[in-house]
Amino acid sequence: MPERIELNPDWPWAKNYRIAQGVQVGDTVYVSGQVGFDKEGNIVGGDDMKAQAKQTFENIRAVLAEAGATMDDVVKILAFITDMSRYADYAAARAEAFPNNIPASATVATPVLVNPGLLVEVEAVAVIGCGTQS
Repeated sequence: MPERIELNPDWPWAKNYRIAQGVQVGDTVYVSGQVGFDKEGNIVGGDDMKAQAKQTFENIRAVLAEAGATMDDVVKILAFITDMSRYADYAAARAEAFPNNIPASATVATPVLVNPGLLVEVEAVAVIGCGTQS
């Protein structure tokens, strides 16, 4: 049976919560919903959807790195956004985050996230090594 490994970048804000930022089982990595927090837990970008989304994808990248995975290894994402009228800004950040391998993707509207200043949250599933170009 594959080993279960918790993945937690060294983010001071995250130490206050009982949550794994990611979990690796075998070659599969499950990334918890990430938001536009910097390492200290401050919201990046304020009311700017694209800036928050870019930070969100940077945080996903950091969790994946704990397992030796990259954004090219991501096979599926699920996004929650608080304002569908800003979808284009989110989509632009998503396109920048995945220039090579485009993951399966879904986006859901939600009235609010865990912190009312957050505009977007994204979870991801990756398979280590599957994004490697041969």
